[in-house]
Amino acid sequence: MTTLVARRVVRLLIVIAGVSLVTFSILQVSGDPVALMMPEAPEADRAALREALGFNASLATQFARFLGNSLRGDFGRSFYHRTPALGLVLERMPTTLTLTALAMLLALGVSIPLGIYSAVRRDSLVDHVATIVVFLGQSMPVFWTGIMLILLFAVQWRLLPVSGWGSWSAAVLPAVTLGTFSAPLLLRIVRSSMLEVINLDYVRTARAKGLSERLVICRHALTNAALPLVTVAGLQFGLLLGGAVITETVFAVPGVGRLIVGAIRQLDFPVVQAGVFLLAMIIVSVNFMVDLLYIYLNPTIRVR
Repeated sequence: MTTLVARRVVRLLIVIAGVSLVTFSILQVSGDPVALMMPEAPEADRAALREALGFNASLATQFARFLGNSLRGDFGRSFYHRTPALGLVLERMPTTLTLTALAMLLALGVSIPLGIYSAVRRDSLVDHVATIVVFLGQSMPVFWTGIMLILLFAVQWRLLPVSGWGSWSAAVLPAVTLGTFSAPLLLRIVRSSMLEVINLDYVRTARAKGLSERLVICRHALTNAALPLVTVAGLQFGLLLGGAVITETVFAVPGVGRLIVGAIRQLDFPVVQAGVFLLAMIIVSVNFMVDLLYIYLNPTIRVR
């Protein structure tokens, strides 16, 4: 058990280092932030600013400096906001995490009961409707779903605000948009897992003992069918966190995703690096906790 956890920790550190290297490399070839910051300045002044920011050093030196500083939580100061980059990201992070959590709760709240019912009532009308929902949900891009919801609920019917954050009504459309992205996949996982277990011997034995159908499904069948759902839900949380970048841009939500998009346009390297690094830390940490939970729920992995 300890060895297995140690291996997961090593993989977590490797992933974080890899994400940092890729982010750093992409930003280095994206353009010159000094030219964007001082478009009218003489070349001598630009060269002095590059020297002050450390851009004249080799890429290896810059990456080593970035990695060492990031481990201490120091990503430098934003080129445009003139404040610590990590502080800007941490200020926006609660909004992004709240949006992601609401979307995940919505996706699970829809997919689990509908997936169970579709499996128990196989080939029924609800099952066919759920299949259509899966195909439609996985074929719609997040930005298109968000725009359609804005046109219907905000522009046409005027039931919800177009954009913003801070009230429950403003959070509805972004959460539904993001949750719609993951709900179909989770629904399909729940349905497939339930179909595998509802006809197994231990489920038939539970029915033969006279237990109610609801107790058989919830206590015996769903307990084992939930193992694949735990794994996929952990992966989907990371996808939702990344999808929040698009959703926040569409709905003008003041989260980390919108901050990173603006920083990319401005070539604000410290903010982009701090945002991507922190999001990567959250994603790999969630996947790490999912691995531990899966080990706890599945005794065969502990034995191996």
